[in-house]
Amino acid sequence: MSTHASDPLAALGSLPGVADAVDSVRKAVDRVYGHRVMRRRSNEISSEAALRGARGSAALSGADWALEEVRRRTDFSADAEARTVGAALRLGAEAGQLLSIWRQSPMRVLARLHLVASGDAGIPGGSAATAGSGTVGDSVGRPRLDGETVDEPLVHAPLPSPSEVAGRLDGLAELIVAGGEAPALVTAAIVQGELLALRPFTSYNGLVARAAERIVLIGSGLDPKAICPAEVGHAEQGSAAYLAAFEGYLSGTPEGVGGWIAHCGRSVELGVRESTAVCEALQRGAA
Repeated sequence: MSTHASDPLAALGSLPGVADAVDSVRKAVDRVYGHRVMRRRSNEISSEAALRGARGSAALSGADWALEEVRRRTDFSADAEARTVGAALRLGAEAGQLLSIWRQSPMRVLARLHLVASGDAGIPGGSAATAGSGTVGDSVGRPRLDGETVDEPLVHAPLPSPSEVAGRLDGLAELIVAGGEAPALVTAAIVQGELLALRPFTSYNGLVARAAERIVLIGSGLDPKAICPAEVGHAEQGSAAYLAAFEGYLSGTPEGVGGWIAHCGRSVELGVRESTAVCEALQRGAA
C-alpha cells in the first residue's frame, strides 16, 4: 500500500486522483447535510439510506431485487437470494451499533458482522441452510481454516492462504487502532479492498466488506448520520466497473490503488445523490 512507515494510509492520499476524489466527496457530503429536510427528518433519511444501501450491497452479491420488493418482504429465508438480502439488511442495521468498538477492536467487529450476516447458522443448533450455501455454524464469526471453501459470488481472484489472511488482517487491525491522518474515504476504500482481497470468512465476504466500509465512513465523522450509502453507488456503477476497480487495487500499482479509492469516492457521491433525492421527495410530500 505504501512505504510511509508512520502513517501508510495517509500516504495513499498522494496517489493519482485521490486528492480530487477526497475533495469531491467532502463537498458532496456537505451539500446533502445542508439540505433543509435534514434539520427535521434526518432519522428518516438515515433509515432510507440503510434500506437502499442494503439493497445495493445485496445486488452486488447476486441478489438484485427491486427496492420495493426489499421494502415489502418480511421473510428472507426462502432461497439463496432472499438470504443474501436478509443478511445485507441485518448488516445495515448492525453497523451503527459497532462504531465505538471498531477503533479499539476491528477484528471483533468483523467477527460480529459475519455472525450477523450468517443469521441462524451462527447460533448453536441453528440451521446452516438459513445462512447460505456452504456455511456451517462452527465456521461463523472466525477466519477460515485450511481446507475450508469460500462462497463468494462476485469476486473470484486467487484466494490467499489462511496464514496470509491472518497476517494481513492483523496488519489492517493495527492500522485502524493506531489511527492517523488518512481521509475517511481512503481508509474506507482500503478496508473494503483488503477484505475483498482476503475473503477471510467462508461466506458473505462482500457484504461484510461493504458493511465495514460503511462503519469507517460513519465512525470517521464524514457521514455521522449514515445518510450517504456508498453501496448504492457501487451497485449503480455496476459489477463490471466494481470488479475492474478492484482488480486495480489487487495490482498494487499507484494507478490501480488510486483508481480503486476514486471508484469508492464516486460510489459515495452517488449515495449522496440518492439521499438528496429522498430529501427532495420528503420536501414535496411524495415520500
